Amino acid sequence: MSTSPRDPQLDAVVIGAGFSGLYLLHKLRNEMGLSVRVFEAGSGVGGTWYWNRYPGARCDSESYVYGYSFDEKLWQEWEWSERYPEQPEVLSYLEHVAERYDLTRDITFNAKVTAASFDEAGGTWTVCTDAGEQVTARYLITGVGCLSAWHTPPFPGLESFAGEAYFTGLWPHEGVDLAGKRVAVIGTGASGVQAIPRIAEQASDLTVFQRTAGYILPARHGKVPSEVAAARKQDFAGVCELTRGNAFGLPFRPQPKPLAEATDAEIEAVLEQWWGIGGLGFVLGTWMEPLFSLEANQRFAAFLNSKIAQKVHDPVVADLLTPKKLAYAVKRIPLDSGYYETFNSPHVHLVDVSANAIAEITPAGLRLSDGTEYAFDVLVFATGFDAITGTLNRIDIRGRDGALLRDKWAEGPRTYLGLMSAGYPNLFMITGPQSPSVLSNMPVSIEQHVEFTAAILGHAAGCGADLVEPTVEAEEGWVEHNNAVAAATLFPLAETTYTGSNIAGKPRAFLPNLDSVPGYRAKCAEVAANGYEGFTFTPVAVVAPA
Repeated sequence: MSTSPRDPQLDAVVIGAGFSGLYLLHKLRNEMGLSVRVFEAGSGVGGTWYWNRYPGARCDSESYVYGYSFDEKLWQEWEWSERYPEQPEVLSYLEHVAERYDLTRDITFNAKVTAASFDEAGGTWTVCTDAGEQVTARYLITGVGCLSAWHTPPFPGLESFAGEAYFTGLWPHEGVDLAGKRVAVIGTGASGVQAIPRIAEQASDLTVFQRTAGYILPARHGKVPSEVAAARKQDFAGVCELTRGNAFGLPFRPQPKPLAEATDAEIEAVLEQWWGIGGLGFVLGTWMEPLFSLEANQRFAAFLNSKIAQKVHDPVVADLLTPKKLAYAVKRIPLDSGYYETFNSPHVHLVDVSANAIAEITPAGLRLSDGTEYAFDVLVFATGFDAITGTLNRIDIRGRDGALLRDKWAEGPRTYLGLMSAGYPNLFMITGPQSPSVLSNMPVSIEQHVEFTAAILGHAAGCGADLVEPTVEAEEGWVEHNNAVAAATLFPLAETTYTGSNIAGKPRAFLPNLDSVPGYRAKCAEVAANGYEGFTFTPVAVVAPA
């Protein structure tokens, strides 16, 4: 096969074999007949569900909507064992999908993409891996995930620790024996919240180092009643309509009566009802006003504060676990697996490092800024991710004139629809920055983005275009729109991964999109109906005449 720029080896290279990469490969290869190669850094499929194997790793979306809907037969045949599947079950599901659609033959495992550059003369992308392989493709499509760039603060002395050190995002596949050991967990975000109760079951002594408290909702894990599961199976179309119509892509409808028209008793009853049901319905099945009104937000926060006080016996610990900053609904709310109750155990301790930070890791453990030292056998870092832009920025992606994508995004991402960026033709980013992404049920948004990308590629083929690229004007308009929509809410006021404030030195910008899942889908449909307004479609010959 020729490898000249005008005759690329492949129609498309896809980065990542998680939810996005698997569906991309099926859509582009099996349905559209394109030649596709997927590069995956891991040794198997699964994406985040391949890497995140820490104790307690579990999905916080209802299992019946945490999967693909592009094939009703697949949806009907797969049986989830619980309300919220644990990591091994989600991984098994994705492995089943890969086998069902014969995907692995076009996936190269243990191959991390390190660089990709656009050749203007031929209109192709050259993609390089850490194994030294280099391929050319007409299209480059990233399915790298929004929470895949693991972040560990640069603690001085980290390499000096004489014990065992683990990172939740890179947990050993063979597991870790923590029985009888003194363990420290650093970080209380979603991963820490899930891992801490499980670690407490094994460790002889557990100390949790918390920088910022957040709200946690009860999950009410368990088996789904057979009659409930059967009813859902009979309503595939209704389930799809409900998730695609919900602001965050989950199967809930908010209260029909505005919060201002509800009495105190009605509000309390609804909150208690959803607290008892468990899950994210507490946010999405109640009222949306707390996303816009500080007064409403504080009212809901007060309800949750009272629940923390009820669950945690020591009032000092309960106070430490109670958020002091804006957090309700504008910061990710993990689901509870006995988290608060864990701190009632005498061998579990909570240390506040918001004002007394970790100064260094020592051979024996760690030392705080005030000189207090702790000794441990095991350090567990649950310090989160460089979210949404981090994974893309860690790849050397160069577009027209060799322009580095992370340089263009130095003050924050600049995209059109969160899908493409001007100056980077034929580069598509599935659930990229400034799309709903992490503010939605990911499979719902992934499917929409993959299908929209496929439609754009089909349109390009239909009009004889080799290059697809957003206009600068369309990109500027989307950036301004994205910022304006976010500014109308409380989200930008909170210190969260959504704004990049968890990463020292990262520019403060609102990273996802807040148009809502149905609003964003409607915008994409409008763009398509208007001849893919905002995109340009050109042949390579226009760029580089023969």
